[in-house]
Amino acid sequence: MINVETEMLRTATTGPHSTFQHPDGGSPVPAPATVRHVLGDHPFAEIGVPSAVAVSAERGIAVLGGDLGRLAWSGAGTAQYGWQPYRVGVYGLDDLSCRAVVESHWPVHSVAVHPTLPLVAVGTGAYDGGYAFEGELLLVDLASGRSRSMMRTPREILRVGWEDERALRLLVARTDDDECDEAHEHAYDVVVERPDWSAAPRGSVQQRELTGPWVACERPVSDQAEVRRTVEELAGDVGWEPRRQVWDVRGLPDGRVLACLEEVLAEAWLPDGGLDWRVPDGEGGRQLVVREHDVWVNADRRRRRRVGREWVAEPPLVARLSLDDGKTLGTLTLDSPVTLTPGRDGWLALRPTPLDRRYGPHPRPVALIPPAAQTPRPTVPLGEFDSSNHAFPVRRSSRLLFLDGAERASWQDKWVVEVDPDGDAPRRLFPLDWQSPARHVFGGTGVEVGPPQSRELVHTGSFYGSGRTLSHSGFVVRRSLTDGAVRWEFSVDRPATAVDGNDETVYVAFNSGELVALDAADGTVRWRHRLRIGGHPTVALSLELTDSGRLLIGTVDGRVLDCSVAS
Repeated sequence: MINVETEMLRTATTGPHSTFQHPDGGSPVPAPATVRHVLGDHPFAEIGVPSAVAVSAERGIAVLGGDLGRLAWSGAGTAQYGWQPYRVGVYGLDDLSCRAVVESHWPVHSVAVHPTLPLVAVGTGAYDGGYAFEGELLLVDLASGRSRSMMRTPREILRVGWEDERALRLLVARTDDDECDEAHEHAYDVVVERPDWSAAPRGSVQQRELTGPWVACERPVSDQAEVRRTVEELAGDVGWEPRRQVWDVRGLPDGRVLACLEEVLAEAWLPDGGLDWRVPDGEGGRQLVVREHDVWVNADRRRRRRVGREWVAEPPLVARLSLDDGKTLGTLTLDSPVTLTPGRDGWLALRPTPLDRRYGPHPRPVALIPPAAQTPRPTVPLGEFDSSNHAFPVRRSSRLLFLDGAERASWQDKWVVEVDPDGDAPRRLFPLDWQSPARHVFGGTGVEVGPPQSRELVHTGSFYGSGRTLSHSGFVVRRSLTDGAVRWEFSVDRPATAVDGNDETVYVAFNSGELVALDAADGTVRWRHRLRIGGHPTVALSLELTDSGRLLIGTVDGRVLDCSVAS
């Protein structure tokens, strides 16, 4: 195992040691990389966009519930499986440092600090979209930083508040909306009592206790504008703005770092960790393709705005920005969202990713942009795309590579195909599934490795499994680009979010927060660690290994780790 002492550097301040932790949850160990800068660091980063807040001046803490967002966009959705985006964080009022973070299975509606005990009550939940109101009542122990769920049966808790040391007041939704027109506008006003809440065991609040007066209530239950004002006041002169999901990172030859993220089309950071420029955007960039003097940014456009009686989506956007100052040099007029696929000699492909029928019939052709050109040329036909089955971004690719499925059932019989700019049809290389065409294999991320004359493909993916998660179904595999022969395979139980590497080491990030370094030659594990910032877990959403030996890690909480890794 590569074992290098790590010193984390926050922007302008020195932070805690050790950014990595063993995947078994054990004590932090000296990390295999040195974190030079944490770019985009900001208060309350660990919880994402805040949804609830409670301040206790007596204890000197603020408790925030929040949402880190989905790990999916119109061009990639595989990493979403098994992902839990909701968080509760405890922060010190004196220095805004994070003291504890716990996950929540459902959105956080309300938080309340116990008047005397070191406990925080948390109400969570959501409507399942068709029948039930699910959620839980959590108690967070401020001493241990751990939480326990107090109900055995899921039930949405809309609001929590301590009446006194013994009495906890709850606003509880119905179990379902069956034959109840008021289920979405009313809830039960309940008071649950315990002589000592610190001794109340997990699952001890019974369903029979959750009945009371049927009262009117509004959804959403929290005032988002008020929550944001409170968070901004807590941040004070430090300043606060929501940052989430760094979807792509790129290192430039001059030492700067490019990133695109939620609500930011693109931003550039200087080698010393300072911000160079930033281009705000309503939804944000998802992919970066760097050329000699500009960067192409693929933006997501899922949100809709109301125009009269209709909901209208913003038009798809691919923008070309100046590397010097981020100014827009041009945009492409598109009739569908796309994914960007760079290939050999500077070629760029745009594959449509239609979300619904308003973008026209399926399938749609792939448009090609020649090197140094700015507009698409005649197109090449390719089959239907969906974000879970056909996502296949390949870094350092010498070819324009895609996944293509069966003509009438695109999720079946997927092949890795190459689009030749001089050809008129894609060329099949090998099946995505190297064992059985009967298995359902989802796409993933990849990177090409090996010498120019014999390039090979390391790619990730997942196998379809029953239930809501893909348990024990992820993989990383190295294959020949000639016939798809497998050189080695690495199996995992969670989907990958990103991969990059070189001929020596392949780095793979997973939505569990684990970062794994594999020997590129044989797939053996060099090291594997849980990624942490300031002692608290985070998840890598994007990676780039630069030619100068820097590993850039974009996280789900809007930060970029600028690391040095040993060769």
